[in-house]
Amino acid sequence: MPVLTRLIPSPVVVDISRGALDDLAGLLADQRISTNGKLAFAISGGSGAALRDRFAPLLPNASWYEVGGGTLDDAIKLADTMKKSGRYDAVVGLGGGKIIDCAKYAAARIGLPLVAVATNLSHDGLCSPVATLDNDAGRGSYGVPNPIAVVIDLDVIREAPERYIRSGIGDVISNISAVKDWELGHEVHGEAIDGLAAAMARQAGEALLHHPGDVSDDGFLQVLAEGLVLTGISMSVAGDSRPASGACHEINHAFDLLFPKRAAPHGEQCGLGAAFATYLRGDKDTAKLMVEVMRRHQLPVLPADIGFDPDEFVEAVAYAPQTRPGRYTILEHLDLSTDQIRDAYADYAQTIGS
Repeated sequence: MPVLTRLIPSPVVVDISRGALDDLAGLLADQRISTNGKLAFAISGGSGAALRDRFAPLLPNASWYEVGGGTLDDAIKLADTMKKSGRYDAVVGLGGGKIIDCAKYAAARIGLPLVAVATNLSHDGLCSPVATLDNDAGRGSYGVPNPIAVVIDLDVIREAPERYIRSGIGDVISNISAVKDWELGHEVHGEAIDGLAAAMARQAGEALLHHPGDVSDDGFLQVLAEGLVLTGISMSVAGDSRPASGACHEINHAFDLLFPKRAAPHGEQCGLGAAFATYLRGDKDTAKLMVEVMRRHQLPVLPADIGFDPDEFVEAVAYAPQTRPGRYTILEHLDLSTDQIRDAYADYAQTIGS
């Protein structure tokens, strides 16, 4: 019998709205995720503690655990503590990317579903099947199940520093470059490409690239949040980070590894990497549009915008392919020497400057 359809791994619930957190217990009960409110919340010690004070009275059967940071050890410690402390229906990661990634890993380790409640929109990890955690070797990506539910309260998002919201814009826009790299791998090496995953990731990026609003606009925040969720689901569909990770992310990882104490937020570096990779691909019109939109959202388009000089940027681009061995992008395709990267960057800077 022919296969007529396929199951897509995705959350049971995606609630992106103002006041979404006010009835979290009711939402989870309605979806039979937790009918009695026995939830284990993972939070940060800062903004997470304030949210605990606000929402704990509404969730009397929940337990709250502060996460020390975003390391693999933090995630393992969280899992062990939750396992010893009681029986829960689900783990809730309430916070930014580090908290949600720790909660993802901990939930997977103890065999519980994960509810992701984002307090900022800095990157697409909130709905992805990957937990990115610092380890002894630097940073690692660990496969985990998708969240069973994603809740994004736009009122809470507005309380986050704007820089972290803007960072998410760069991450989603970088999908456009990442999908082009995936298509290049397919064209040159016959790499399998999932058309549905590519379409989801690309359309999330295009919707944001052409949206006239900004972070002060609820409609724009809705599109940004939806773009981050769709990007995460696209990775689940593909079974890989390929729809959202190409040369843009290789350059980002290079910054993180070469300059760990100076690296900028993930989405800022990915957006910059995407604009440069798009320029290297020869698509100057799209690169200029990316730069125009990122400037409008106060995102970096030159390394100097995040405190790096051109030589450091060239060093990062040269090192970038080593961060994802086996991944084929425009960087591997062109295989530029350091001098060629330097010349390409000078042309890029001159073009976007004009």
